[in-house]
Amino acid sequence: MPVNLTHIALHVRDVDRCVAFYQAFCGLTLVHERIGDKGRRIVWMAEPEKENAFVFVLLPGGPGRDQGEQDFSHFGFAMASRAAVDAVAEQARAAGCLEWEPRQEPYPVGYYCGVKDPDGNFVEFSYGQPLGPGADPLPAAP
Repeated sequence: MPVNLTHIALHVRDVDRCVAFYQAFCGLTLVHERIGDKGRRIVWMAEPEKENAFVFVLLPGGPGRDQGEQDFSHFGFAMASRAAVDAVAEQARAAGCLEWEPRQEPYPVGYYCGVKDPDGNFVEFSYGQPLGPGADPLPAAP
């Protein structure tokens, strides 16, 4: 039976702040919005022209996330160039939410930086990974 990953849903403390963050830093657009049964805003966001493939759902009422130093859980966004990664890092530095300075790691990690969203989730912006622009294909698993 084929399976497709269609969405990730997060309970967040402040939906409006998270929407603004994912619009400004990740280029996501609002594709659906409704008021839930408790009168709170529920939002679906997606990459432009990918609204029917994958959405990011933001639900109100979350406790927030306090990631430890050695917890590398994150959402990953591929960028078109190293310069694009550097630009996001500068934007995040100015906003006070840059967590991982830009750095180059061996394949398949590539060049990346990390930013913290308003709820405390880490978001990675990378160039050169096999899932985004500028990378060689990932070799087949043995």
